[in-house]
Order: sequence, then C-alpha cells, then structure tokens
Amino acid sequence: MPDAPTGPARNSAHVLRPLSRDDIPQFLDIDQWAFAYDTTEKAVSARNFADGMDWDHVHGVSTGPDAPLAGVYGWLPFLLTVPGGRLPCAGVTAVGVHPLYRRQGCLRAMMQHHLADAAGAGRPVSALFAAEPAIYGRFGYGAASMSMRMTIGRGAALRELPGTHEPRLRMELVDPDRHAEELAECFESWRSRRPGTVDRYGAPHRVAPLLDPPESRHGAETLRVLVAEGRDGGPARGYALFRRKLPEDSYDGGTVLIRELVAHDPVTARALWRTLLDMDLMDSVSTCRLALDDPIVHLLVDSRAPKPTVKDNLWLRIVDVPAALAGRRYAAPIDTVLEVRDELVGANTGRWHLRGGPLDASCTRTQAPADLAMDVRELASAYLGGHSLAVLAAAGLVEELVPGALAPAATAMGWPVAPISTWCF
Repeated sequence: MPDAPTGPARNSAHVLRPLSRDDIPQFLDIDQWAFAYDTTEKAVSARNFADGMDWDHVHGVSTGPDAPLAGVYGWLPFLLTVPGGRLPCAGVTAVGVHPLYRRQGCLRAMMQHHLADAAGAGRPVSALFAAEPAIYGRFGYGAASMSMRMTIGRGAALRELPGTHEPRLRMELVDPDRHAEELAECFESWRSRRPGTVDRYGAPHRVAPLLDPPESRHGAETLRVLVAEGRDGGPARGYALFRRKLPEDSYDGGTVLIRELVAHDPVTARALWRTLLDMDLMDSVSTCRLALDDPIVHLLVDSRAPKPTVKDNLWLRIVDVPAALAGRRYAAPIDTVLEVRDELVGANTGRWHLRGGPLDASCTRTQAPADLAMDVRELASAYLGGHSLAVLAAAGLVEELVPGALAPAATAMGWPVAPISTWCF
C-alpha cells in the first residue's frame, strides 16, 4: 500500500499530474481514504470502477514537487442530453482528498485544473454527482436536476390505459454477454428524450449497470432483468433491472429492489410496474432513482401511499456560456440579454445576447444593457429545464433588471420533460 500522506504545510504550491493505469493502487488508496469504504469487501467493485475510468483524464494533486499524492479526480467524455439536443460533457468522477489534506486547497486546485482541461477538450458543460450538497456551488456548479425514490406496497393498484396492448415480457437472470447490447440500445433510444442523461460510451460503461459482484448484494439475490420486447422482433421497448431480498429469518415479507427502469411508452411503463408490484413473497418495491415526472406518479391509484424521498441529482457547470446556451433548444421564443458572473472562468463573465426557440438558438457577447443578471451557478441550475429562473429569482438568486423580462425567459428555458441522470457516474 502507498505511503500515507503526512500533513503538508498550508503554503505549499499544489502540483497536478496525470495518472495512468500504473497508478491504480495509489488512486484506489486515496479513493478509500476519501470515501471510507472497506478495502476487502469492495475490492472487486473498486477495481471494476478503476478499470472503467478514462485514464486520459485522471489526475492527482500533491502539495509540492516531492510530496505524496493528496487527492485524485477524473472525468469521463460523455454526451449529455440537453433540451432539444446533445452536448459534449465532462463527467467528473472519483474526486477525493486524503483526510490529512482537507481544507488546504487541494479540491480547488483540482477543480480549477478540471475546468481548464474541459474547456481545452471542447466540453461546454461539466457534470457530477455531489457527495455533499455544500461542496460544489463555490466552483460554479448548480443542482440542475432532482430525483426521487419511493417504497410502494405490493399490489398497489394502477390506473387502466384503455385501448392498448401490453408488450410481451420476459424475465431472466442478467447475463452481461447476452444483455449488454440489447439494454444499451434501449437505453440510448430512451435517453435521447430525457435531459440530464448521459451516454454509456464504450464497452465498460455499457456493461457497468449489469455488474453484480457478490459483495454488492447485501443478502439479496443475483441481478434479474425484466424485458418488454419490441414489436415484430424490433428493439426492446423497456426493461427493469432488479433483485429480491427476503428477511434473514422469513420466507416472506421481502422487498423488490429496482436498480434501473426504462420505458419508451406509457403501456410499457405500466406493464413493467404491474409485474414488479405483484411478486410472490414480496411486501414492497423499493424504486431506483426516478424523474419527478415518472409515469408511476400518475399511474398509482393511491398516490398518497408512497412517501417519496426527493434529493439533488445531477450538478451542472457551464464551462463555455455561448456554446452551452446555443447548444440547447428552448420551449418558447427567447430574445434576451443575460449578465453572467463567473469567478473561475473569466471568459464566461459578461453580457450575452441569447436568441432562440424550439428549432435553433444563438448566443453572442454584447455590450447591450442586460435584462437579467445571475451567477453562472444559477444559469447551470436552470439550464436543463429542471429549475425555473422565476423560482430562482424569487429566492433572490436571479435579478430581473428590466421589468417583464423574467417571465418569458423562464418559460423559454423550461422544458416539458423533467431532467434526471439515472446513472450515478
């Protein structure tokens, strides 16, 4: 195991260096110190995670040229679904600092390095999942989507959908060799309409949702898949990855644990939920991350019975304001000037003339008076359509400089589909 850091002087200059697969032991050592997991129990999962990293974009930080590694981070070159399109995105992952180096600027050094790296790689946006909600706002990230989880009782009644024919379902043990491509194709088609989702590029990420190491089961069965087959032999219309777990001392009273559920249409969604909600020996279904507008919310006859838990989901950072704003579409015509503040990316600071609608958009620097003013963090929060500019203004975080400018801009930046990232990368 690598030598543990020994606590550097606070005035040491931070040094960033690229890491390679040869550095995996050091990388995992910092990751374990940062996230407090047992190295023996999670050895296989951690190694799989490291193998899935894009090692062209993994860096470590130390507090001087001869100091040991103090922190690590990486990013993955995703395509992010945005309203009306897709944009290259840097998906930040594995950000960790050794406990002895906390509060000494290591994270700031890594995030500043990342923003420059992402800009240089032509990534207009950066995204991440935050271990703690207070961490990343100071680096310009805004909570851009929310997700919910629910526990639903067995046999919960669902509303009927008249005049429809449910798809044929098949239920199987997960076999990555057999299911990876089929489910990846289904997921890619579904995510093209859901802002906040990212592509699973390359074989490691297509397979990642199907990995099932024994130490991750915690007493539950091996992973299963429920597939809604396509029409006339076409691509699958949806699927659910799940497992069941029984109490240690009982043959009933179990829980269906859903890892992921994708449905292309309402009929498929109802068929998948109906099956999962009526399994022998089970008392309840524990859902995966769901969008706030997931069909199950309205399919349930008794919508009060589940008690949703809602929390922040994807955090977004605008790396290149004009490219990001021109790269999405708008729910209504928009013609406004935004004044953006950005302490870390000076090129973003200034006034931007945004024009667009459902079919196209443009964003150019201007000297014209601004209609609205905001920090880049709030722009990121509103970017995917999950948070309204008007709501942010009501909280004092967006300023309406020209009376009447807020409502049309908020309407245009909204989107009919709630954003979510179902995959915590």
